[in-house]
Amino acid sequence: MMRLSYLPDVVTLELDPQKCNGCGMCVKVCPHAVFEMADHEARIIGRDFCMECGACALNCAEGAISVRAGVGCAAAILSGLLTNTRPTCGCSGEGVSCN
Repeated sequence: MMRLSYLPDVVTLELDPQKCNGCGMCVKVCPHAVFEMADHEARIIGRDFCMECGACALNCAEGAISVRAGVGCAAAILSGLLTNTRPTCGCSGEGVSCN
């Protein structure tokens, strides 16, 4: 399966391994296979594949995952390209242009 990588090293995704209880929910809900389970602990294996949807953080009962869902400039740029509209990400205020 081909995986789309967004802009390198810009994702807000963070994982606190001390809080992880090993439930594996992040692996189940992530649409881009950013996580894997190893030794009963979640690990980020594809940080640049994260689209900042927030599903992992919303489903982490222990609060081990944080991500600023919906603020991804890469997602805004891609959405703008796909819909032929001006991309906005909101990273500097509502409606701010990414270009």
